[in-house]
Formats: sequence, C-alpha cells, structure tokens
Amino acid sequence: MKNRIFEAFHRILAIRQSESENRRGLRMSIVEGIPASILGNLLGGPLQTVYLTYLGFSAFHVGLVLAIPPFALLIQIIIAIAMQSWQNRRFYITLFGVIHRVLWVGTGLIPLTFTQDTWIPIYIAVWLISMIAGQAAGVIWTSLMADVVPPSIRGKYFGIRNTTHWAVVCFTLLAGGQIMEWLPGAQGFTVLFTVSALCVVWNGWALSRYPNPPFQPSVSGRSMRMMIRPFADRRFLSATLFISVFILLQNVVIPLFSYVMLEILDLSTSKVTMIIMLQNLVMMISYYYWGVLNSRYSTNTLLLWTFPLIAASCALWAGIAILPVMLIMIVVHLFLGFGLAGYNLLVFNFLIGDSPKSERPMYVAVFSALTGLAGFIGPIVGGWLYDQAANGPLWLQTYGMTTFAGGALLVLSTAVAPFVFREKRNRNRNTLSM
Repeated sequence: MKNRIFEAFHRILAIRQSESENRRGLRMSIVEGIPASILGNLLGGPLQTVYLTYLGFSAFHVGLVLAIPPFALLIQIIIAIAMQSWQNRRFYITLFGVIHRVLWVGTGLIPLTFTQDTWIPIYIAVWLISMIAGQAAGVIWTSLMADVVPPSIRGKYFGIRNTTHWAVVCFTLLAGGQIMEWLPGAQGFTVLFTVSALCVVWNGWALSRYPNPPFQPSVSGRSMRMMIRPFADRRFLSATLFISVFILLQNVVIPLFSYVMLEILDLSTSKVTMIIMLQNLVMMISYYYWGVLNSRYSTNTLLLWTFPLIAASCALWAGIAILPVMLIMIVVHLFLGFGLAGYNLLVFNFLIGDSPKSERPMYVAVFSALTGLAGFIGPIVGGWLYDQAANGPLWLQTYGMTTFAGGALLVLSTAVAPFVFREKRNRNRNTLSM
C-alpha cells in the first residue's frame, strides 16, 4: 500500500515537473497582470485626472499627458531592431516593466520634493520616460506571448486573461474612488501611491517568472529591409493607416471624457469612477462574447463591428441636451466599453495574425508607431480645443465637440472601413486575440 502511494505521488510530481514551461507561463501572465492592473488604475484613468488637477494641470496639459503614451510607441521601432541582438526577452520585459512602474509611482513624490511652479514640467518629463520604458516592454511582450500562446487557444486564453484583469480593474476603480472621497487631497494620494509601490514589487517578481522561448530573428537581419517589409505589405499598411486616422479622431475627445465629467459637468470623483467602473465591467463581460464571435467570424469582419460602437459612444453625448447627464454618461460608457473590448481583443489578432513570425516585432512596431503618432496628436488637439472653448457656449464644451467627433467617426466606420478591410474578411479565423 505504501509503495502504491509512493508511486502515485511520484507520478503526480513527474507530471507537474514535465508540465511545459509555456503552460506555467500562461498562468504567470495572468498573475502578472493583476498588480499591473491595480497600479495602472490607481494612478491612471480618472484618478490620474484627479491627481493632475491637484497638481494644477489645465485641459491642455491633461491632453498632453494623455498624448504621451501613444507618442512613446515610437520607441518600439528602435526596440524591434534591438531585439535582433537582445534575444533574452524575459530579461528585457522585466527590466523595462520595472523601470516603467517605478517611475510612474515616483510621480507621487513630486509635491514632496519640488516647488509648485515646477510640478507640471517635472511630471511630464518623468511620465514621458516611464511611458517610453513601458512601450519598450510592450513590443517585446507581444512577441513573447505570440510564441507562448498556442494558436488553437489564443482567443479563449486572452478572453480569460482579460476578463480576470478587468474584474480587478473594476474593483480597483471602485476602491480608488472611495478612498479619494474619504481621504481627499494629499492623504488619499498617499494611500494610492503606497499600494501602487507594493504592486511594483509583485509585478517585477511575476515578470521575472515568464517563460523565455528562443527568439526567431528577422530574415533581413538588422538591415533597412527589415523596416521596409511592413510598408511593402499593402493590406497591412492600408488597414494600419485607417486605424491611425480613426484613433486620431477618437483621441481628440475620448481620453478627455473623465476631464469633461470632472471639470465641466462637475460630477464628483466617486460618480466618475463608478461610471468608468461600469465601462470596465462591460468590457470584462464583453471579452468573452467577442472571443466566442471570433471563433465564428474573421478578425477583420469583427473589427468592422467595433468601429461604429466606438463612434456611437461619442455621438451619444448629444443626448445631454434633452436627457439627464448621468443617464447619458452611463449609455455612452456602455457603448464605449463594448466597442473597446472588441477592438482590444481583435487588433492584437490583426497584428500578429497577418505578420510573418520572423518579422513580427517590426510589424508590431510600425503599427504602434503610426497609431501612436495619431494617438499623440489627438489628445493635444482635444485639450487645446477645450481650452479655446472655455469662453464659448456651454453646449460646445459639454457635448458639442464630442458629438461632432462622433459624427466624423461614424462616417469613417460606415463609408470607409468596409473597403479597407474587404480584402481580408475571409482570412485569419481563430488567430490571436488579446
């Protein structure tokens, strides 16, 4: 009897030890995203807007801060080239990921260590370096996860991963909003930044536990052909340019939703965080259903469904003219959550489903650079427009600009997108989603 128990124990242990590194990595990827989600939502989103207004940022400055993450995507072209030599992807993900989050948490020390007249430029400088490090880690992470997650389970896996993390996001936003209601000002920010500092340690440990499969270098080496390859892919380039224009228009208004609700519509922090939490809850649930749809329809067909949903979330702001503000904000963020969930899930599919494995880092980098440049311009233009509209009619500030942007996005979604994505509709079913 003892021998049987001993043999059974050894069989279980052998199975556990023989479990693939990739399978362990899939679990660790879910674990790693939990502290990243907590930190990103305690220091980002509407709570970041609260902190920026505490530091004295205007609408233009807020727009500039929100424009920096997409602008930092330009670094990915340099990283994609460097990856031909930096083939230890786990090390560099950990290095850049920790730098990114340490600097972000470090922005909490600005009011304690610098004079008030320097808060804005110092925050922007530290934030810029932090985002560069974060986006550098991003292109390496995309390449790594494309190799780690088997194509047959990509949709299901990323649906589970995203659902788990968005559940964390919802709880974090709720808790963060309540903390700022109970402890307004410096006390509340002290709690948020302290919790975030602990998450940096947790996240750094988890990143160091990722799998590290061999990297397949580009067949073009480090030559200019490597950079030109994505631009020679006509279908990839046309779709990327369309998405870039779409992001440019949406980022004029969407990143400033929280600013408008807090500063123009004068909603409380707790109400705004509850609205954003509802949006994230919708995203969490929607990821599963988008994943199911992705098993029946091609990635590009589904992308065509997401664009009108995002456009409608902007156009629906016009409802403020005749209906209660809170009702419209809830409807707006329901559409936005459902649309963004689909877009986030499918754009990753688009990215690596159409790219050769050896050229994937450069494809991702080119896509990120073009869409990032558009994402950079949008919030700056939006912040400037809101500052210019400060002395104009109230309707223009509250819902006018957002409605106009929504109308333009609807035209792009219905009149242009079907032609751009038409050639790909029957390709790449059941490929990657994120």
